[in-house]
Amino acid sequence: MKILAIQNRMGIGDTVIFLPYIRAISNKCGVPVSLLVKENSKANEFLNQTNYIDEIIHLERDNKINRKHDGFKGFFKLASDLKKYNFDKVFIFNSSLRYNLISRLAGIKEIFQYPLFEKQNQHITESAKKLIKRYLNIETSDNPEIQIDNSLVKKTAVNFNINNDELNVLLGVGGSGPTKRIPSKTFLDVMEKLETFKKCRFFLATGKNEDEQKVLSELYSTKFKEKCVALDNLSIREILPVIKNCNVAICNDTSFSHLSSALGIKTITLMADTPLIYGSYNTNMYPIIPDGEKTVSHNTLGKDKINPDKIYEKLISIIN
Repeated sequence: MKILAIQNRMGIGDTVIFLPYIRAISNKCGVPVSLLVKENSKANEFLNQTNYIDEIIHLERDNKINRKHDGFKGFFKLASDLKKYNFDKVFIFNSSLRYNLISRLAGIKEIFQYPLFEKQNQHITESAKKLIKRYLNIETSDNPEIQIDNSLVKKTAVNFNINNDELNVLLGVGGSGPTKRIPSKTFLDVMEKLETFKKCRFFLATGKNEDEQKVLSELYSTKFKEKCVALDNLSIREILPVIKNCNVAICNDTSFSHLSSALGIKTITLMADTPLIYGSYNTNMYPIIPDGEKTVSHNTLGKDKINPDKIYEKLISIIN
């Protein structure tokens, strides 16, 4: 039996969020599941060792430039591409008629999907839970799980001189937008407090754009430089075993918060300007919201109101 799951949302985080439902399908059907995801999900970089995942197929579509699977011609091209795999079943994690018809043209006999034409105000996790309950009769409440070979984790610990006597902290200081990136002074305040608690080592995860590199530089130009390891020149695949060696993570709303929590690392998520669900759907996530707010969503604009004292107190409670 060959099974496909279609998840057409963008980015690493969205792909990670859907992993419990992919795993539920795999467990129920007894085979790994192939994924149709966008290339910027980077799924091939972090799911290549996960045993409930089969092949990663890239959806080349973004509605902005003429990609292979865009438009009328792309409709038929995607159907043709999928037909080569001879899938028996498909689970479509959206309400689009397009993917339903493409699956039919690809010769997939069993099609399971969200209710058609109900995209508006669709809850990112509840809709997926309902799909799995409806078609597989499974209640899904598991955390996302990214698997990684333990020998690789041990080898990485040696290569990076990671000492178990130290507190190894992942700092996800990057972010997909300026309103999500917490100022470096907030991280520095937490680092200062942690140093009085225990000897620490900080692994800095960020992207390559100018603003993210500025935050990285600000952290490096302090007394903590010798205690910091920048990960920005590594691929996601290379960073995963580093994360797995960490005791705890403190991350902006960035891909690293999703990856670290799915690797089983207790992750403090700094939620400044994104719906709270993105930083709280995993029991390994411990969200911190801006002072004065009861919740957080788009346009909360609270990056300067994330309290470093609350981050420190939460971290101490986690590791104790």
